[in-house]
Amino acid sequence: MECVMSNFPEKISFFATPAHDCNYLPDQQSTTVFADPALPKNRKVHSLLSQHGFRRSGEFIYRPDCQKCHACIATRIPINDFEPSRGQRRTWKKNQDLTTRILPATFDLEHFELYQRYLSMRHANGGMDNPTPESYTQFLFSNWSTTHFIEFRLNKKLAAIAVVDELENALSAVYTFFDPDLGQRSLGKFAILYEIEFARQQGLKWLYLGYWIEACQKMNYKQDYRPQEHYINEQWVRVFEK
Repeated sequence: MECVMSNFPEKISFFATPAHDCNYLPDQQSTTVFADPALPKNRKVHSLLSQHGFRRSGEFIYRPDCQKCHACIATRIPINDFEPSRGQRRTWKKNQDLTTRILPATFDLEHFELYQRYLSMRHANGGMDNPTPESYTQFLFSNWSTTHFIEFRLNKKLAAIAVVDELENALSAVYTFFDPDLGQRSLGKFAILYEIEFARQQGLKWLYLGYWIEACQKMNYKQDYRPQEHYINEQWVRVFEK
């Protein structure tokens, strides 16, 4: 179904899915709006849509647009204003023995096998477990985005991968997966801290963190990165001050 997005500055067509079961909240129906799949996409278009609460998944750019629920809130961190908490400083220090490489988005069997292990142990029966190489690439890769795989290793062994898209003035955190046996290192939280620092070094303004749902316990960690901005009523609002 084609739809119109109010207050959108560009002539872009959007298409809405039929209502379907929500992946995050029980007994809720969800509708997703996609930017026209035929639209030629690049970093400029990606950046513009991100500023209006959209997010990339594979080749597609989407955002939730549920008629009876507005729980999914697009979230971003203003890089220059972020200050780590005491616990975040401990997490940063604890992982300084990791070695890091910034890699282009290419299929790597070692990365995929870690992705398989992570989903099977951390998200069993979550709809994404038992991935194939095809589902992995369809989720994380695209032909048009500027995507980096940030590789973290401990004593040469792969510990974590953080996938980020580079926008014109921001980074967008796409997904992070890590060795489930290293849970005590808080690698998911460390990856966000690393992305913030990487964005700072690149002179970028924001790190987009995807969507935050207050009632979803799995997303509680996002509110620990302060201050941040939420996209509410078609504008970015500062929340969670220190």
